[in-house]
Amino acid sequence: MFPPLESDLLRIFVAVARAENVTRAADALGRTQSAVSMQVRKLEDSIGVALFERGPRGVSLTAEGERLLPYAQRIVGLVDETTAVMRTKPLDGQVRVGIPEEYSQTVLPRALAAFSETHPATEVTVLCGYTAQQMEALEAGRLDLAVIFDWRDGVSGELLAIDPTVWVTSVAHDRHLERPLPIAVYWRSSWCRDFALRSLDLHAIPYRTAYTCDTSSGLRSAVTSGLAVAPLSRSTLPAGTRELTLSDGFPQIDSSRVVLKRNPRRKSPAIDGLADTIRKAFAPLGAAEPVQAFG
Repeated sequence: MFPPLESDLLRIFVAVARAENVTRAADALGRTQSAVSMQVRKLEDSIGVALFERGPRGVSLTAEGERLLPYAQRIVGLVDETTAVMRTKPLDGQVRVGIPEEYSQTVLPRALAAFSETHPATEVTVLCGYTAQQMEALEAGRLDLAVIFDWRDGVSGELLAIDPTVWVTSVAHDRHLERPLPIAVYWRSSWCRDFALRSLDLHAIPYRTAYTCDTSSGLRSAVTSGLAVAPLSRSTLPAGTRELTLSDGFPQIDSSRVVLKRNPRRKSPAIDGLADTIRKAFAPLGAAEPVQAFG
């Protein structure tokens, strides 16, 4: 029966496998070459197989070494992750965050849930609403953080991503070919008037309002059902839909900046921690260069 494998031996094994050279691995680990060689031999002795082929220019994995490598990488990664979590000081206190309805089912739920699980002593309160509501609550001191859309490049704060608004249609329907074009829009929205509708006017696309609502989920429903085309953030397109591009005769509507704003009167490690979590959640969207928007 083999003795339990030591994580430190596996870490050294992974380092040598990556470097394909004992000396370079020793330098990366901050150890001597002889110490690393001895630890590799100890690991090989403990499992009874050779893990490396030695050559004049370095080392290469044997078939048994190739078999062990993915398991060793997972174990070393889990040890590093556990160490990082245990060394992180638990956060506590209240954090009040505002998020756009557009991201309430996509980018942010998992990030907020993970933060709450990692820091169970924190008390996270979420306001899901429009930019105007978020700004009002932030200025009134009812929020500590707010994720908002900025269409006119006039809002200060930390840029999280550029998430353009585009016209979207159902792939199973041809509503975008109809004239007048049936569209779904927000009711009583200056943004719809100044950006979405103006983009159609500038491209001489006749339209009729087939659906009005107060939420982006309502717009998504109108598109997926084939009732109308609608303006949606590119990152939030539902399954069964596609973006209408210039090749379809449709322009991009805007180059919305997704901005993280903070309440300057409220500071705490918990607020900083949640801000970092939000920042990482938006990282996959990137911060591409904006294009000229209508407005």
